[in-house]
Amino acid sequence: MASSTKNPARFLRDVSKEMKRVTWPNRKELTKYTIVVIVTIIFFVIFFGLVDLGLSELVRIFLD
Repeated sequence: MASSTKNPARFLRDVSKEMKRVTWPNRKELTKYTIVVIVTIIFFVIFFGLVDLGLSELVRIFLD
């Protein structure tokens, strides 16, 4: 076992050090990433909605 798992105070100090090394996105990057995520979600919602509609129609045609 790593020594930081036995010592909670050391673990928290190590986490604090690592968080200072993180490169956080600026406002422009964050906006860009958010738009990409929203567009991707909308695409998948439409795609799977159409697939569901198509499969439902196929099942309806074969069962009627």
